[in-house]
Amino acid sequence: MLWRRQKVKASNVECCGGNGLNKRTVGNDYEKTAGKYLETQGYEILDYNFYTRAGEIDLVARHDDYLVFVEVKYRKDASAGHPFEAISMQKQKHISKCALYYMKKKGLLDMPVRFDVVGILGDEIQVLQNAFEFVM
Repeated sequence: MLWRRQKVKASNVECCGGNGLNKRTVGNDYEKTAGKYLETQGYEILDYNFYTRAGEIDLVARHDDYLVFVEVKYRKDASAGHPFEAISMQKQKHISKCALYYMKKKGLLDMPVRFDVVGILGDEIQVLQNAFEFVM
């Protein structure tokens, strides 16, 4: 499994978050921030917030030859732990089920897949490529 982390100040990428907004609005803002950052890293964003009965995928992208399903986790600070720590086995299963549904719906079952996580801690963005494997 390839683990690669990249850091950049979130303040270098346009972001909204906070200021009394609800969690969903703040989450959407940081997902857009993550998407903009990933585009600077060569990702092509295909979908934001893809919903199924099994759950939601924050971002779907293409990167190199992969279809990439991206989970975005934000933490204001490390008091609640690092954002990468929030990807439980249960969350991995939900994302995997959603990814399979997405691939079936879009006719992409033959495409290689990768699961990445973007962690935003304060104003720092980290990308963990190939963060986990498909789980059922």
